[in-house]
Amino acid sequence: MTTMTSQGLEVLFTRQQIADRVAEMGAQITRDLKGERLVMVGVLKGAAPFLADLARAIEADATFDFVATSSYGIGQRSSGAVKLIKDLDEPIEGKNVLVVEDILDTGLTLAYLRKHFLQQHPKSLRIAALLDKPSRRIEKIEADYVGFSIPNQFVIGYGMDYAERYRNLPDICILGPEHPE
Repeated sequence: MTTMTSQGLEVLFTRQQIADRVAEMGAQITRDLKGERLVMVGVLKGAAPFLADLARAIEADATFDFVATSSYGIGQRSSGAVKLIKDLDEPIEGKNVLVVEDILDTGLTLAYLRKHFLQQHPKSLRIAALLDKPSRRIEKIEADYVGFSIPNQFVIGYGMDYAERYRNLPDICILGPEHPE
């Protein structure tokens, strides 16, 4: 049975499904860290809720930093060109870095960030993506930790937006053609 929100949006993953999966991902990351320190780098704006929940699920001495990129306009398609709008505040050389992203789609943003961060010589660099949409991949890149693999549908909620709207939805929902701007 399909669950709908009060706004008539189809729920793809409920807040409970998200919470359960984020807890599992946090436990795996904790095991992989083996007690080492971690710098969690959130990709703004969409990854902010995921970063906050994932950080609470990881048992490690962790700090946060943020980057902001742009590749989407106000529509549902990537512009194809990634631009770094905000870089890291602190150096990551010699540190364990976990890039936290809401969705791995074309791979353009994460491939760009991976190259950018590797030039700074971290001890390790891993990627956690809440959602993976492999059917849209342009760049060959995979996340080390994936919450859910999804089909080629435009999703909103839990930080993800359409024209800056819907980020505050607690569930991940499908934005269908019947919900234009």
